[in-house]
Parts: sequence; structure tokens; C-alpha cells
Amino acid sequence: MKRERAAIYCRLSEEDKGKGSAENDSNSIQNQRALLTEYAHSQGWEIYEIYIDDDYSGADRSRPAFKRMLHAAEEKRFDIILCKTQSRFSRELEVVERYINRLLPQWGIRFLSLVDNADSANEDNLLLRQINGIMDEHYLAELSKNIRSVLTHRRKNGFHIGSFALYGYKKNPDRRGHLLIDEEAAAVVREVFTLFSQGYGKTAIARMLNERGIPNPTEYKRLQGIRYRQPKGKGSTLWKYFAISNMLTNEIYIGNMVQGKYGSISYKTKQNKPRPKEEWIRTERTHEPIIEQELWERVQKMLAERAKPFPSGTIGLFARKARCAECGYTLRSSKTKGKYYLQCPNHHISKESCRGAFISVERLERMVLQELHTISDAYLNWEELERQLDFCSHLKEQRASLQKSIHAHEKKIEEAHKAVRELYPDKVRGVLSEAEYLDLSKHFSAELQQQERLIADAERKIIDLDARIAAGDNRRAIIEKYINPTHLTREMVEILIDSISVGRRIAGTREVPITIYWRF
Repeated sequence: MKRERAAIYCRLSEEDKGKGSAENDSNSIQNQRALLTEYAHSQGWEIYEIYIDDDYSGADRSRPAFKRMLHAAEEKRFDIILCKTQSRFSRELEVVERYINRLLPQWGIRFLSLVDNADSANEDNLLLRQINGIMDEHYLAELSKNIRSVLTHRRKNGFHIGSFALYGYKKNPDRRGHLLIDEEAAAVVREVFTLFSQGYGKTAIARMLNERGIPNPTEYKRLQGIRYRQPKGKGSTLWKYFAISNMLTNEIYIGNMVQGKYGSISYKTKQNKPRPKEEWIRTERTHEPIIEQELWERVQKMLAERAKPFPSGTIGLFARKARCAECGYTLRSSKTKGKYYLQCPNHHISKESCRGAFISVERLERMVLQELHTISDAYLNWEELERQLDFCSHLKEQRASLQKSIHAHEKKIEEAHKAVRELYPDKVRGVLSEAEYLDLSKHFSAELQQQERLIADAERKIIDLDARIAAGDNRRAIIEKYINPTHLTREMVEILIDSISVGRRIAGTREVPITIYWRF
């Protein structure tokens, strides 16, 4: 008789480590592994693999080992998932229902947790698993509420909350939540404010700093040995318009702490959204200022004078929608001789920056209207359309392609994990030198992070596609509402357009290539 194969899953999160009790010690990865391994052997099961996620929350659906295990379960590589408790698998009721109570049984995989007796092979056990899920969900909600309460209290008392100090400051090693001036970076901050007060523009200041080889805030952190993860798509080491713009309006440089500008959408996700300005937490004189009050006020006055509004119907028509095809940055509005233009902010900051996109708002509106009219004409013959077009087929094809790419990235992660495991024995045997070992470890670590980022991005796209597929194809209703318009409004742009990619004018012509990504 073939032995059953068990996948052992262990998880430990930061909140578990911080409990500081005897129970906490029993939750350690080592003890979880020992307990589960001994139980598997006592049942005569073959251990397929031990999956471990250390320092990951039970609400995190992107846990790398967790995802690898579920992928292996879907491919039926083992028969049982064994955990210490159901909460080690997940603290989200939605995940419990989706996997433990639905998908795992469909795949022929049994879920078993020792301490709380959750067992998907026992039909009478369903209510217990659901109660466990509700309790774990409540725990997450309460934990999130308590954490927010503590952070809000500390922010109101002027403590700096964040993993990294803003450029120009450093964290005080002797006083938690307090900032000290970093003189090297502070000198650059003072220069930026001074140059702007003397009439230099933000792009010109960025170009001057780049020409002198001064590292931008992200690169400066890296050079200081700070493990700062740059947001996706913002990996350049150059100063940009937005970095200068944000610096000139940040009150931290006059000694005030302004925090809470962003808040999480839910305790179930790490995604944040901007908060209204009236909800920001502002505390004055919490640390030593870099910029004197007189210079600050002069700069704010100049910023207000330069912020001249565009006429109604022009300003913001393509705001946050038009992007440079070459570098991906959002195009910025400008005015020349009474006409309004969109241009890439990277265009003049450095000789090595992208060549930049440039187009008039009027011309872009004409091009969008022209393509919208073409689409409208194509959709007017509804009977022909319904005979020939499978509304959701292209969305399903995109989803399948993304799912395939996720499996490919997961395979690369497995290969990288295997390579990492083989490095240390080679080092011990003298096959690799210490320097070679460290260099290869760094390489594989970077590869793992890159693949995990690609998987997360693909999964976000799949969620969006699933929502669109579930809602059905609504193109007919949208086109009927906006057939052959004579001009665009901001409402129409928001409803119809996801984004517009604008390229550089083709040499020798007046043609500017654009690609419109419609929402339908």
C-alpha cells in the first residue's frame, strides 16, 4: 500500500514573537517543525516537504512558502497539509473557506491541524473550522485596531513612525521616535530651497544636482547601507521633478512632524490610500529644523504664485492618465503661448534620462475622440457584433497567460531556493570562497525578491480581470452612452480610459504615437 505524503506548514509572525510568554516559545518554527514531524512519522506518513514562512502575518496571502505549497497541492504532489493550528495556515475566514473547505477537498488534499483538531476529512468538523476562522478573523481585526490606536497616540505625541527617516534626517539611536539632522543630506536640502528662492525651477534644480553627481534620496540611503526597498518602477538614481516638488512642501524641514497622510484600506491588505488633509496628524517643533522659517515662507509664497490654474475643461482632463511611453512617468501639464501641453518630467533632468514625450492637450483630445468614434462605428452593428465577438474571451486569455507566468516565476523561485540550499555545503567543502559564497547568496536573494514582485504584480492583475469577467462585458452600455462625442470631459476620461501611453514625435513628421488603454 502506498504511503500517504504530508506537506508540513510552519509559520511565525512578528506579533507571535512579541508575546513574550511560554506559549510563544511553543510557537517557534523549531517547535512547530518538531511537533508536526513527530506526528507525521507516528501516522506512517511520508513527509513530502516542510514549508516555512518566518515573520509573516496570517493575513498575508503572498507568503512565499504558503503559495508554493498551494501550487503543489493543486498539482496533487502530496495528500495531506499538516499544521499546528488552523491559524498557522491562515487567520482569514475567506481563505479558510476558499482552501480548507472548498479547493483542498476538490484537489483531494486533506487539511489537518493538531492543536485545535481542524480536519477537512471529517464532515462533522466543518462548524469547528468555521468557528476557528471567525475567531482568527476577529483576532486580526482587534490586533489591527490596537496597532492603529497605538500608532495614532505616538504620532499625536510627535514621535516619528516609520522604518526610515526622511532625506535630510536620521533616526536617533538613543531616543526612539526622534530625528536628528544628517548634515550631509541636509546641506542638499538647504541648497534646493535656496536655489528655488532664487528663481530656479524644479526641473532645473534636479538637472543641476544630477550634473554634479549628487545621489538622489533613494541612492543616498543605499550608499549609507540602509536596506530601503524602492517602489516599483522608481529604481532610477537620478533626481526627478517630483522629488524636488515634494521636498519644497514638506513641513518636516521646519521641525514639524506631519504624519498619517496615508491609511490602509483594510486590515486584510497592505494597500494604502491617501487620507484627506484634515485627517493628517500634525505636531509642531518635534525636532531641529533644517530650513529657517523665513526661507520656508518665501518658498511657499513663490509656489502659490506659480500654481496658476488652467481654464475649466483643460486642467486635469488627462491628469494621472497620460504616461511617457519611454520611462513610464506621468506626464506633467505646462502652458506656452496660451496653449496647454503634456510633457515628461524626465525630459530635461539629465543627459542620460529618457528622451521624453511631448504633446498638446488639444491634439491628444482630438486623437482620443477620433479613436472613440472609430470604436463607436464598429459597435453600431450590434447583431454582427454579437455573432462574431465573444465578450470575455480576450480577458480569459489574459488571465490564462498571467497564471502561466505565475507558475513560471514560482518555478524560478523553487530553483533559486534549491541553489541557495546548495551554496553552504559548497562553502564548507571549500568549493566556494567566502567572497564567492556571499556574492552568490546576494545574487539569489535578489532573484527571489524580483520573482516574488513579479508574482504579486501578476496576481493583482488577475484580481482585476476576475472582477471584469464576473461583471460581464459592459462595452455596449458604455459606447451607447458616449457615441460620437464632440469633446471630452473629465468624467468621460475617468470612465472610459485606464491610461494613455504617449511616445516621442517621430523624426521628420508631426506624428506622435499614442496607445490608449480603454476600460472596456
